[in-house]
Amino acid sequence: MQLTNATASAVNRFGLGARPEELQALGDDPRGWLLAQLQGATPIAAFDGLPDSRAYLDMYTRVQQQRKALREQRAAGAADMQKKVGGRDELRRALQQDLVLRQGVAVSTAQGFRERLVRFWSNHFAISVDKRIASLFAAPMEREAIRPHATGKFSDLLLAVERHPGMLLYLDNQASIGDDSRAAINAARRSAGTPKAGKRGLNENLAREIMELHTLGVNAGYSQADVTEFARAITGWSVVRPNDRDGAGSRDGFVFRNAAHEPGARRVFGKTYRQDGEMQGVAVLHDLAVHPATARHVSQKLARHFIADEPPPALVERMASTWLRSGGDIAAVCRSMVESDEAWSVQARKFKNPDDYFISALRACNLQAQDDVALAVRLQAQLGQPLFQPRSPAGFGDVAADWGGPDALFKRVQAAQALADRLPDMQGRTPLHMGEAALGASLDRQTATALRRAESVQQGVALLLASPAFQWRT
Repeated sequence: MQLTNATASAVNRFGLGARPEELQALGDDPRGWLLAQLQGATPIAAFDGLPDSRAYLDMYTRVQQQRKALREQRAAGAADMQKKVGGRDELRRALQQDLVLRQGVAVSTAQGFRERLVRFWSNHFAISVDKRIASLFAAPMEREAIRPHATGKFSDLLLAVERHPGMLLYLDNQASIGDDSRAAINAARRSAGTPKAGKRGLNENLAREIMELHTLGVNAGYSQADVTEFARAITGWSVVRPNDRDGAGSRDGFVFRNAAHEPGARRVFGKTYRQDGEMQGVAVLHDLAVHPATARHVSQKLARHFIADEPPPALVERMASTWLRSGGDIAAVCRSMVESDEAWSVQARKFKNPDDYFISALRACNLQAQDDVALAVRLQAQLGQPLFQPRSPAGFGDVAADWGGPDALFKRVQAAQALADRLPDMQGRTPLHMGEAALGASLDRQTATALRRAESVQQGVALLLASPAFQWRT
């Protein structure tokens, strides 16, 4: 069967890269293949048994308690100075398993478009390693808050993420207290006559990043007063603590602490919110989710990720219009993108970031064993994109200039050889067969010639993975 550019684009640019025989099995309706993946989420068996966020909170608490006990023993001059924090190893193993399984799902999935959407949202709602405790919850946040809502209503996705322990801890909202809240008044009474007592108060980090990064965008016209008022609306949004009466019934680690909530109405971006307690912040989020500025900002990011670094303005405008008509229905917005002719033009292409590169390479080589995936995770970190560690709430960069430097390309050549050396039995398949299966109509003549002339299978596959054609999602 003649493989069209649209077929290769559906699997490689909208998806995560072609596995052996995937392009041939796709059929003659690549758009239909993509649209079918916008249906409801299905459970992923590979994640069964992984710790949820509440379990990670409990493990982290045990580690902190062990560290505190060890510090006290050392301060008291205890003889055993080499004692280790045992729970730390348990936590590290759980996290590593989480990451490898997550990458393994991407390598083996038959729904590359949906999986790419999940990863897009994880980067949009980035959690950075700069806050160590928050980085523990990036993988479970993706599983618990992002996957179930990746193609649903943006308002549901937004609420699930902003209430998740990972985001609350990363942006310090668990410590945010309204200045006129019962908690602040009681704290002031307790500290009366103690001038140097520490003062907990309002923290605006989460409110600012929601408006600047997650919804409206930095140039939407909101003011510092809007940020402050929104921060007051979400005071009390917190996480469960040990022996926590407020969080006794919490199954996801979220708890609303009414005593910390700032009382009164809030005015945010031109609208007054008179709701009480937790529902005040929920109401603000629902409105932000369907605001025209949010529609434009997030549609632009989606088009930049799936189409090109500089996506066609008309396409972005159509996606934003669909957003507003549908009330922020992600599937409808993605359908508008996929059905647009601009999405399939010859100018539509994206340079692979390290995550894209390694996932597509593993898929092309049919390397699915956990050892292979774990190696790719380590190599990916060396190329500057360690999993869930963007070091900024803005996430990893999403344009070619972020990833295409000479040193980075040289490291890809080295990584290509490392992966080629792990190839399983090729069962008569040649590097050229692999190139045709991975790139389809995007395989250029020069690369095909190099694959034919390769002196060994491993050399040919290394050439394929290091070739200019393989560096792009076209």
